Amino acid sequence: MKHARTGVAALGAALSLSFLAGCGQPETPAAPPAQTAPPAPAHNGVDVMFAQGMVPHHQQALEMSRMAATHAESQQIKDLAARIEAAQGPEIDRLNGWLRDWNATGHGDHSGHAMTGMMSSDEMTALDQARGSEFDQKFLMLMIKHHEGAVAMARTEVDKGSFPDTRQMAREIMIGQQAEIDSMRTMLTQH
Repeated sequence: MKHARTGVAALGAALSLSFLAGCGQPETPAAPPAQTAPPAPAHNGVDVMFAQGMVPHHQQALEMSRMAATHAESQQIKDLAARIEAAQGPEIDRLNGWLRDWNATGHGDHSGHAMTGMMSSDEMTALDQARGSEFDQKFLMLMIKHHEGAVAMARTEVDKGSFPDTRQMAREIMIGQQAEIDSMRTMLTQH
């Protein structure tokens, strides 16, 4: 009988221990709710128009700048043209990327020289036919006009756009191209 009581007591102690072990464990905290990515910043029609307009605008600047390598007399003009090309090529890629993201590819209602600062086909032909110091003068005068158009487009984007990245690019265009305008005006007096 003594063994039976000992066995029952041992069984009771074992059950108590397993009950206490189960109750004594802190409750495992529930996993936090899944984190969702913050919504992408919204864009508006002004952002789309800016990107759609700036792509062909920059493309024309690249075309003008590429002429300088073989047409310009001044190394200063060639260097400026190379800087313009280096800055605006990657911007075209970024602008096209945003347009794809927004399902807004194409160039909107912009048509050639109707866009602010765009050269007419006659102006582009005259620039392409010029050589030496004549090219240098024409390039500077036309690129000043072209940059002024880009600054005006960028100002509208900064004032009325809503997409942070396009607004930042627009601010950079305003600063960078205004500095180039000032530099080109100085070069005009030297050439």
